[in-house]
Amino acid sequence: MLKRLTLIAVIIALCSTPLAWAEELAQAVATKREMVVTANPLATEAGEKILKNGGTAVDAMIAVQTVLGLVEPQSSGIGGGAFVVYYDAENDRLTTIDAREKAPAAATEERFLDKDGKRLPFNDAWQSGLSVGVPGVPRMMEYMHDRYGRLPWQRLFVPAKVLAQRGYALTQRTSDQVAQLLGFNDADPRYSCENRLFLRDPTAFAYFAEPDCTAKPAGTWVRNKEYADTLKRIARLGADAFYTGPIAVDIIAAVQGDLNPSGDGDMTLQDLADYDVVERDPVCILYREEHNVCGMGPPSSGALAVGQILGILENFSFDSLAPLDVQTVHLVAEAGRLAFADRNLYVADPDFVTVPAEGMLDKGYLEDRADLIDPYFDMGTALPGIPPGEFDPNAPQPAAKESGTSHVSIVDRWGNALSMTTTVESFFGNGVMVRGFLLNNQLTDFSFAPTDASGNPIANRVQPNKRPRSSMSPTIILDDEGDVAFLTGSPGGSRIIGYTSQSIINVLDFGLDPQEAINVPHFLNRNGNTEVEPPKPGVTLDFDFDNLVAELKHRGHPVVPSGGETSGLSVIQVTDDGFLGGADTRREGTVGGR
Repeated sequence: MLKRLTLIAVIIALCSTPLAWAEELAQAVATKREMVVTANPLATEAGEKILKNGGTAVDAMIAVQTVLGLVEPQSSGIGGGAFVVYYDAENDRLTTIDAREKAPAAATEERFLDKDGKRLPFNDAWQSGLSVGVPGVPRMMEYMHDRYGRLPWQRLFVPAKVLAQRGYALTQRTSDQVAQLLGFNDADPRYSCENRLFLRDPTAFAYFAEPDCTAKPAGTWVRNKEYADTLKRIARLGADAFYTGPIAVDIIAAVQGDLNPSGDGDMTLQDLADYDVVERDPVCILYREEHNVCGMGPPSSGALAVGQILGILENFSFDSLAPLDVQTVHLVAEAGRLAFADRNLYVADPDFVTVPAEGMLDKGYLEDRADLIDPYFDMGTALPGIPPGEFDPNAPQPAAKESGTSHVSIVDRWGNALSMTTTVESFFGNGVMVRGFLLNNQLTDFSFAPTDASGNPIANRVQPNKRPRSSMSPTIILDDEGDVAFLTGSPGGSRIIGYTSQSIINVLDFGLDPQEAINVPHFLNRNGNTEVEPPKPGVTLDFDFDNLVAELKHRGHPVVPSGGETSGLSVIQVTDDGFLGGADTRREGTVGGR
């Protein structure tokens, strides 16, 4: 068993990229009874109040999710989906809840192909009714409350209803992302402000933008009466009020009558009425013989890819390394290459495809994969392996775009623990607002092409009622006695896998507390470029970025500064005295509890 480094050992370790902890960085928060970590202070406050008033982790999650859908609508909401990893303390049981969106029953494998059989441009597919999957969040909230809730259902919607009615200040992050989307109109001559592709829905446009096609500035006071009315209806009548009746009728009208001529959707009222969540066994891997790292299995690739990265890395010692040592970055990047190679070939909805999940986490198989890593030189593009077990013959899927997501971690006074990643897919979902909430564009997570050039099927192709593959990686780690040790997870598209893996390595291998683990700049490889996050004053640890990049390039890595979707890690660690929490200041994360 490999010895974990303490924080002191990390700081004094001989490494090419020495650490320098900046005093202004966020510090871990300690509580004794309960804790909630979210990506927005108003959502954290809502969850904290529910916990204080005797609510469970699930009760708090419902309050948090409904507030996030209001104040961070670009990332998640009741028009989207989620994955939940849940530890039931009373029964000492870990389970996962699959609330991923589903394709309509009328969906075909050619959904994202034009009349000539060519792939639709991503933006045209994204901003259309074709991209909308049947939402899963409302049904998930009710399913979990029925089993694990304590406070009355209606009470959990009060924080979001009050905020929606009274209003809240638009954040800088939301304003910037609206401006980013509207800026695409300038680059595409087809779309003027009057004939725009992004936020083409007049209701969504009026909510987020000024008449001159500029984003509403941060601090703008925003009210959303329609959202409050929607929540009132769900609070009074349950999730059926979303999946049937007037709300459902309006969803279908928006999907089938989309303003984008690229394609109307084919979702029906029956698709909404038929939606159900699926409770699945967690996918776990024992890491360094001490901790059982458990997460969401297929249709998410999260737990499998995170597990493969960890299972490959435990064949190497980190005893003399530090979090930003070039050797640490090299090994994690190479493990990421190998994990993404397998992910892109094997993982899809297990109700449609045979996924060799057990074989992908087989220790012997991962040891063989680790043998492919040169300790000092980048391997280049990795090929998928052949894990033990049965699987369908499929072709690798080309890289896909994933983005708008949020993560929540909660532990209550009874010891129940919840790690949830929730999403509407791209920023602001598909850009259409119905009754105060945004619709998702989750179906663009499917492969646009159903086969490769040789006609071999791609596992994650579109099929009726199928759930698209995801990278969401909500994770709960158990110690060697089976007790909850810590929770982690992040938004970030397919980078989620790297962000989550790194947080686990930082805590388990390097002995960092949750906030220190988050503050370390990110690095990852998705079987392409090695991405390295430059230091950000007040947000991440300071380090010699140029030196690290030079050393990696010397080892053959194609290095690029990380970009795109930032992390939003929410990490809770269980201690002898209670809990330590960390929130990601790359977004607007905060920790609450008492």
